[in-house]
Amino acid sequence: MKMSSPILTFKKAPIVSLQGQPVLLFNGQQQSLLEALEIKKIRIFSECRSGFCGACKTKVLSGNVQYFSEPLAALEADECLPCCCIPDSDLNLALSPKGADTIARPQALNAKAEQVLVD
Repeated sequence: MKMSSPILTFKKAPIVSLQGQPVLLFNGQQQSLLEALEIKKIRIFSECRSGFCGACKTKVLSGNVQYFSEPLAALEADECLPCCCIPDSDLNLALSPKGADTIARPQALNAKAEQVLVD
């Protein structure tokens, strides 16, 4: 009797890129795409972290994501909510330094407002 060996298949860990520049290898140790980006010091404005508000909505240039559960926020076909998804393939997002600066501004204003309240 001829025995065949089992065929092992491995899924490659997705590479996440910003404007075509690779920034991280998503190895599944993070809870979400948002968390993985935050670990790499890539800031995206977010609020609810559960797909409800849509604050972290990000344009996907290429690739696919898989959601933990269907997000409630309205999305176009080329958008994702990093707070409640993980990459399902290599992923290229439309995030740029200009976008990050725009996103960081509300946080800076909040910090300034908190400082005024403290003084």
